[in-house]
Amino acid sequence: MMSKMRYLGDVKDFVHGKGVMTHEEKRAWIRLVVAVLGYATYAGIVASRVDGRPLTEVPYAATLLWTVGGAIVASIVAEIALAIVNPGASRVKDERDREIGRLGEYTGQAFVVIGAVAAMLMAMAEWDRFWIANVVYLCFVLSAVLGGITKVVVYRRSLPRW
Repeated sequence: MMSKMRYLGDVKDFVHGKGVMTHEEKRAWIRLVVAVLGYATYAGIVASRVDGRPLTEVPYAATLLWTVGGAIVASIVAEIALAIVNPGASRVKDERDREIGRLGEYTGQAFVVIGAVAAMLMAMAEWDRFWIANVVYLCFVLSAVLGGITKVVVYRRSLPRW
């Protein structure tokens, strides 16, 4: 007897074709790629400004805000472009999509908590704001990356059986 989730995966393969990406899987890829590229851009810009001085003296706040904002805009634009390129694609989320989304969010959530605890401890130890802001940003990115990887892997394989 098939499990309920395996059955849903078989139905999705039958309806969309085996190996065809669903709209939600494409969104997961977009967000994963944008998170990595956004953070890489930020890290590259900050690293290029060091010029022999300590990292804590490098101007970072505007760059951080612009790269976060840019990543949000890039993700929205990419999702709009996806909708334009494939206007007939189903945007309906089925039970499998919801389960995969939930699993990805639960998996990535750990880094949000780690970042919050780390920032709190760093603030109590009176670390420089540069380090606190960068730990929070890094943990947000790691959360998005881990959640995105989880979603993509589960879309390509199947939901784990509990």
